[in-house]
Amino acid sequence: MAQTHEFKVAMSCDGCSGAVERVLNKHKDKGIENVVCDLKEQTVTVKTTMTSEEVLELIKKTGKACEYLKTT
Repeated sequence: MAQTHEFKVAMSCDGCSGAVERVLNKHKDKGIENVVCDLKEQTVTVKTTMTSEEVLELIKKTGKACEYLKTT
């Protein structure tokens, strides 16, 4: 069952949020259903069947500073 994970990600521009979205959207076949980047709040919300640890590792591949916040 899909859960929604929220992460704090250092994004300074649309290019940063776009990079995060591209990396995560490449994994739609592995369970990612929806990605929402909030540049103002510096958060990324991901609806997925993947674990928060798996998603965090994908975000880290962008080179952005990031941390797990919560799952709802």
